[in-house]
Amino acid sequence: MDEKKLIELEDCPDCRGMGVLSHEGGWCVYVECVDCGAHTVYVEYANEAEKEAAERQVASIWNRGKVIHMSPGE
Repeated sequence: MDEKKLIELEDCPDCRGMGVLSHEGGWCVYVECVDCGAHTVYVEYANEAEKEAAERQVASIWNRGKVIHMSPGE
């Protein structure tokens, strides 16, 4: 049985809340903070292999603190 590698997410770079990996409509993935709503860019995928690569990519972006802030004017 092929075991899927666990993806670790750091706390939100804005509020230190918990980040969650989210899929939008089966075509893209992003990480979003459940507390403040800060999120990464959306990364598109077309198949299962691309989906796993996209998940790793948004996790890396999140863990480096590159998020879109949900502050007024942004």
